[in-house]
Amino acid sequence: MHGTRKRATGPLLLALAVALAGGAGCGEKASASGEARSGGAAAPAARAIPRLVDLGAGKCIPCKAMAPILEQLRADYAGRMEVTFIDVWQAPEQATAHRIQMIPTQIFYGADGRELARHEGFMSREEILAQWKALGVEL
Repeated sequence: MHGTRKRATGPLLLALAVALAGGAGCGEKASASGEARSGGAAAPAARAIPRLVDLGAGKCIPCKAMAPILEQLRADYAGRMEVTFIDVWQAPEQATAHRIQMIPTQIFYGADGRELARHEGFMSREEILAQWKALGVEL
């Protein structure tokens, strides 16, 4: 205990590995997350509405397939549901903050900011809307 302290090297090494991999391994286990498009991690919206946070990467194939779905949901449910995309390759610290193990991962938050559910892998528009319904959230 003579001035030695433990360092948190695990997350740093993981972030470095993700950066060096250049995005290879989409759909595989990961432990870093980042933020891009509209909004931040789990901060509440200006008006309390449910929130879908999709964590992925711009070059990940299933993530790219979800992009138009998320954009359409954002447009169709504006003012009723917030849709946020976080690019974990651009902001790897967000993966740790959100406990991401695989991309894409969708996290469903209630209007009160509580996490209600999460899903790993591609999710269609119908599956997303069915998940909200199963959670009892009216959009």
